Amino acid sequence: MSRTMQLTVIVKPFYQPDFQAAYPRLARHLGYLQPDLVARNPSLYELASRLDHLLYKFDSTPLRTVLLPHRAKILALQKEIEQHIAAWRLAQADALLYQLEDIFDDIEQQLA
Repeated sequence: MSRTMQLTVIVKPFYQPDFQAAYPRLARHLGYLQPDLVARNPSLYELASRLDHLLYKFDSTPLRTVLLPHRAKILALQKEIEQHIAAWRLAQADALLYQLEDIFDDIEQQLA
């Protein structure tokens, strides 16, 4: 790494047209207590990174009930994605992002 510069890899959301349209049920539930989070159009990777905070913040809510069974898998995927990004194994990180997306698709279906 240079003395004055560094390389950065970020995970950017690519929703059509936005998070609320792609995950309307999840966005509605998150919007009750975290409207600023929904307005920022978060990536699923960002949500995975904040999962424990969300579980705490949404204690005793239907959202927590649906998220909790997925916690271990989401956190494991998030950690593995982070490791692949740090090692510049971006194809492997991308494959895991698809798995994370599948979990959030399941969560979306489970929410009322």
